Amino acid sequence: MRKTTTKLADGRELIYFDRDDAAFRDEPDRRPLEPVANLSEVRRDPATGDWVTVAAHRQGRIYHPPTDQCPLCPSTNDHLSEIPAADYDVAVFENRFPSLATDAAPAPGLAHPAAPQHEVSRAPGDPEHPHDPFHLARPGVGRCEVVCFTADHDASFADLDESKARLVLDVWTDRTAALSRLPGVDQVFCFENRGAEIGVTLAHPHGQIYAFPFTTPRTVKMIAAAADHRARTGRNLFEDVLAAERADPVRVVLSGEHWTAFVPFAARWPYEVHLYPHRRVADLTELSEAERAEFPGLYLQLLRRFDRLFGEGLPPTPYIAAWHQAPRRGGAELALHLELFTIRRTVGKLKFLAGVESGMDAFVNDVSPEAAAQRLREVAQ
Repeated sequence: MRKTTTKLADGRELIYFDRDDAAFRDEPDRRPLEPVANLSEVRRDPATGDWVTVAAHRQGRIYHPPTDQCPLCPSTNDHLSEIPAADYDVAVFENRFPSLATDAAPAPGLAHPAAPQHEVSRAPGDPEHPHDPFHLARPGVGRCEVVCFTADHDASFADLDESKARLVLDVWTDRTAALSRLPGVDQVFCFENRGAEIGVTLAHPHGQIYAFPFTTPRTVKMIAAAADHRARTGRNLFEDVLAAERADPVRVVLSGEHWTAFVPFAARWPYEVHLYPHRRVADLTELSEAERAEFPGLYLQLLRRFDRLFGEGLPPTPYIAAWHQAPRRGGAELALHLELFTIRRTVGKLKFLAGVESGMDAFVNDVSPEAAAQRLREVAQ
């Protein structure tokens, strides 16, 4: 893999990742861009302890542009995009409309902006008030990157060959290592949203990476559950979950020498698959070469099965693919795994997060996990 780092016209970083070690990248960004002001802030919800990101500057981001104006396609003489090159394998760049940024400016009234790793407080109308536990806030220091999987606008991740899928895995690994070293970053989250139904506003095949300045709420819950399991049993929760599913394979979708994909016993989404390496590791950087080599084939199988779930002739299945990785602090018991799920529950019907899900975070699933696993096995070919 050849990695080439350059700058866009407004100073944001752009990184090309090529399978060809001889690839040469020197195309300048010819757009007249002005630097972007990032005014992100993270605020703590006193009722739950969760951190919420406020990024009002994102209201102006690009929304469903026509294909010939796609900002993720390679640049041409008629259209200058975020990728100055005429072609690319995988390209990563800092989001122009980020939720979090390394240079995030403090919102008016925020105390001690130079110390984002510490909780600082603010009372409405009283920036000098230093100890108000109900208004804890700090600058949204972190980083948001866009990962373009292919130059082909009409492709999807499932259309990639194993060599390209392996390159994307190597890119996720590279960025996890680099972003984890940034000051103030606590957790790195690699993910893909696919489909307008999910809320995707750019149709080009791409994913994103968030480097959070806090541990995300779902990870906090996982860490607490793992700590409780360790205290009760002396064992690791995620190792035991994987062992239990492999021992009773009614919900196992596919498995290899180093990975197993299964529908979780208490799946929240109509079709939800978790993909675990058999050896517990904290994050992508700890995977072995054998584990990396096997992953692309299994993951591509899963994505292609998702596209066959509801029959031929339908739009591609919308999905979210999310890598769960251990945060910097307190994540020793967490296990790297990927969660893949769709909000489509049957032909022409979506799973909306309505009252009980959105209001109480209490999921109701319309498809039994065992039936979902059976269907995913049936569409293997």
